[in-house]
Amino acid sequence: MLTGDLDRLLAAEIAALPPPALTTAGTWQPAPHDSAPAPGTYGTPVAFRLAGGHPATALKIAMTLAAALRRADWVCSATVTGGYLNVTVTQDVLARLAVRITAAGPACARSRALAGTTVPAPPEPDLAVAADWAAAWWQLAAHLTGRLAEAAGARTFPSFAAERRPVAGPAPGRTGPVADAINFAGASEIRYALARIAPGTPVRVDPGDAAQRRLDVPAYAVRYAHSRAASTLRQAADLGLSLGEAAEFGPRLLAHPSEQALLGELSWLPERVAGAARRVRPDTFPRYLERLAGAYLDCQERCPAVWPGIQAGGPLVVARLWLAAACATALRAGLDLLGVDAPDRL
Repeated sequence: MLTGDLDRLLAAEIAALPPPALTTAGTWQPAPHDSAPAPGTYGTPVAFRLAGGHPATALKIAMTLAAALRRADWVCSATVTGGYLNVTVTQDVLARLAVRITAAGPACARSRALAGTTVPAPPEPDLAVAADWAAAWWQLAAHLTGRLAEAAGARTFPSFAAERRPVAGPAPGRTGPVADAINFAGASEIRYALARIAPGTPVRVDPGDAAQRRLDVPAYAVRYAHSRAASTLRQAADLGLSLGEAAEFGPRLLAHPSEQALLGELSWLPERVAGAARRVRPDTFPRYLERLAGAYLDCQERCPAVWPGIQAGGPLVVARLWLAAACATALRAGLDLLGVDAPDRL
């Protein structure tokens, strides 16, 4: 969301530079690896692309773009490091993501980062009839790449290329390694475990491990974080507490480092969707969801929205409830894109 706002802010400046069609959409990434950026900090190497790779020209373009960004009252700083543009938004605008994400619902994961591109979109695979783990992974990776690309604004067209690989197992009884694993551990558990396998690594899922209800099992950790956020909202409702009006949200109340870190992770959701599709690496997206889930669980331990013995709410409680609602919304949207269910109770 925030990177989309930055894209729109820079659109007029970039349109005047060659090549006119180039935008910053989809180029935002964490600041250079040798720094420790504050939450709400975004970097882009777009100046190098605009300059055709010439460092001196890139530096001039980046300085022009930084000057444009500094004019926005919601931008805290815009600096240039060797042609690389780094932007930090204000704490208030970062915190208001809690309201924006909640209000957006499933659309919170969508963007226009891949607008203008066209990608194949293989149909939903039936993993239970895959002949082996490799076939199941290949089908799922192809399908998820198209699904993520569509969420990032790409045009998609039906593709049945994935079905041309040998995928059919002994369908009548639905037996085989993948079908047996699904029967034992569950469809969502196996699907998530397959989705996070990186290309070039052994393709196999241990159904016994996938079925475990432990926080070191990725699928369980992400779904547990979602269910805990949903549980927080239920507990608040039982106590008569609600989010209230968005206009009454106090962004400066979400100032604890764990809250800021969580908001920072939330702000990357649309970019992580687009990046996974652009690189044809859908496995990177569930790993992002795992970081988001970890940030939420850490924040809940340090800054709970409701706690035993709470009798009444207040501005701080309401602000934290908005944050819990945003996390529940973002995690559900992410799991939905993976085709994994997000139960409110586990």
